[in-house]
Amino acid sequence: MVKVSVIMPVYNAEDYLEESINGILNQTLDDLELICVDDGSKDSSLEILNEFAKKDSRVKVFHQENRGGGAARNVALTHTTGKYLYCMDADDELKRNALKELYKIAEDKDLDFVMFRATNYDVDTGEYQNIRYFRMDAVAEKVGESVFSYRDLGDLIFETSSTPWCKFYNLDFVKRTGAQFAEGLIFHDNIFWWDILLNGERIYFYKKYLYIRKNHSKSSTGAGDKRYIDSLTISNMIWDIFTRHGVFDRYKTGLGIRKFEKVYHWYPEIQPQYKEMYFQAMKEDYQKIADDKEFYDYIIDDLTEKSREIFLNTLSSENHEEFEEKMENIHLKEEIEELKQTNDEMQNSTSWKITKPLRQIKRIFK
Repeated sequence: MVKVSVIMPVYNAEDYLEESINGILNQTLDDLELICVDDGSKDSSLEILNEFAKKDSRVKVFHQENRGGGAARNVALTHTTGKYLYCMDADDELKRNALKELYKIAEDKDLDFVMFRATNYDVDTGEYQNIRYFRMDAVAEKVGESVFSYRDLGDLIFETSSTPWCKFYNLDFVKRTGAQFAEGLIFHDNIFWWDILLNGERIYFYKKYLYIRKNHSKSSTGAGDKRYIDSLTISNMIWDIFTRHGVFDRYKTGLGIRKFEKVYHWYPEIQPQYKEMYFQAMKEDYQKIADDKEFYDYIIDDLTEKSREIFLNTLSSENHEEFEEKMENIHLKEEIEELKQTNDEMQNSTSWKITKPLRQIKRIFK
């Protein structure tokens, strides 16, 4: 048994693939296997994978007709033999010492999995950003150095990142949960994550930034095409997972907010020719909730003002143009709130307080 099985779905990743693979093979922990599943690439990705496999016996290559990243990950899982599991994307980077550090933590603390932070890199602009979604600050502050379960997080479970590559899993734990990635859908990692989280009893948050996620237009979540409608299917599948685990009632508020705000989060990213299609899919999905009077009454009052307005504005609009016009009011409120928050932070800052006497003198002599 190797210490770590790394799985990597690959689709048309020739521009980044060699760097990503070398980042795994050159880890300071070398007792690993790298299981790559080519998902019907049309570029030279499969040839690159086969060349690596010839040179390094730790690389195992499998090929399938194009079925999506979720299916590729599920296939890779069936070939794993390690004690721990790590999920790598073919266009990203992992810090060289990451697997060694994560392995030691998982072993020392007898964990189901470790969570850690990632840095976002915009390929087009060359900028690095430690964005909120990958920092998970509220979660880190809540748990500190303790080993925890999802129950310790309360509603902060919705502040966790669903990405599989900022987790390091005990493989036996993963297999016992039966967690799978959604197939044929983008955002497929959400389904795996919520099943994993709701089964986890021994979790640890490692506050280091160990992963560099490259954001570029070729990625499935950067295309802005009609596949974004999958976000509705995924949101419903997440509700099903919480129901199956018997915790929907406990988290119904967060689930409602997440459903409406997360689905809307992707709306501005959609290419213009797909906006009407996306809007109509939203309306059809939300109408089912509105038609169930008992469930509608059960959930509507617990929503935030923003999520409620997204929900109701979708139902009351005939098309995406009307919907966008109504949503402008929310954007204006958010901008005002952001300006107010910035002003409050500035006035509470040390420099603002120190310069207060000088500002008073200036007013006197005006």
